[in-house]
Amino acid sequence: MTVAVVGAGNFGTVIANIVASNGFKTYLWMRDEDQLVDMEACKENRRYLPGHAIHERVVPTTDIGLALKQCDLVFVTVPSASFRNVATLVGQHIQSGTYAVSATKGVEHNSFKLMSEILAEELPPGVIGVLSGPNLAEEIALGKFAGTVIASPDRQLRLMVQQRLSSSTFRVYSSPDIYGVELGGALKNVYAIICGIATALDVGQNAVSLVITRSLIEMSRFAQAMEGNPYTFLGLAGVGDLVATCTSPHSRNFQLGYQFASGLSLDEAMNKLGKLAEGVNTLKAVYAYKQRMQLYMPLADALYRVLVLGEDLKETIFELMTGEQKDDVDVVGSRLTTEFR
Repeated sequence: MTVAVVGAGNFGTVIANIVASNGFKTYLWMRDEDQLVDMEACKENRRYLPGHAIHERVVPTTDIGLALKQCDLVFVTVPSASFRNVATLVGQHIQSGTYAVSATKGVEHNSFKLMSEILAEELPPGVIGVLSGPNLAEEIALGKFAGTVIASPDRQLRLMVQQRLSSSTFRVYSSPDIYGVELGGALKNVYAIICGIATALDVGQNAVSLVITRSLIEMSRFAQAMEGNPYTFLGLAGVGDLVATCTSPHSRNFQLGYQFASGLSLDEAMNKLGKLAEGVNTLKAVYAYKQRMQLYMPLADALYRVLVLGEDLKETIFELMTGEQKDDVDVVGSRLTTEFR
């Protein structure tokens, strides 16, 4: 039994290493021939995960046909901006009956489609899942304790991923709510940028906890508007991912906000980061949707005004803190059904 990981970024490399350490031959696909040559020579992914050896059962390749030919499970881990193009490529080579799992946290900007929806459109009919949670790749690569969620309506897919990906330091939980798990993973990137800004401004832990808590409320409100289940956000893919991403300097989105609040422009901060921060694209898509649906999401609204429209940061913060007083928790769990209990 063989596994393929499509996308050789830091998280894709981590997934490949864990699966390989569990005894499965694992293909790690990348587009860049130079990256492949370097990885084969150095036995590590120096571009995205330097200092961590590639497991001997990991086979780096730029041949998508080779990677997918024998596999019964494929993880797609490329950034959301290139996800559809890569999914189309996967769809041209994937074998019938192969399980496909998205490990990308983001939304397609123009359509606001989630990555699992893109897989469903671009791949032949089959079973699809989503992997999401507080998964900072650098920590997992170091063997620090962590957990994730595999979400799919298909129980067999969930069991397969749990068997292939779990280890003594990495727990894999299961959920049937593919939509809620994926939405939580995408939305939290927006709020991690805000927490990076708050940390750079040294506003204190009380303020950071305020931002995280109100972020969860906004995420739940958004999920309800999209007919999702807000209770899913109480798990690893919601609260867990939100806390990790909003408090860790390893988070790309946190770092983007931190650099922006430290005086860099958005473009300068993104260039300094050198890696894609999914939160910016997600923010633009969320803002367009919330405007259309007339949702009350003051944090997302403020971030859009500052990052995209160029409004003054301190004035925007003042408006947030002096705005209309609201109830603490106003999200009604109307979609809690037997399926999710």
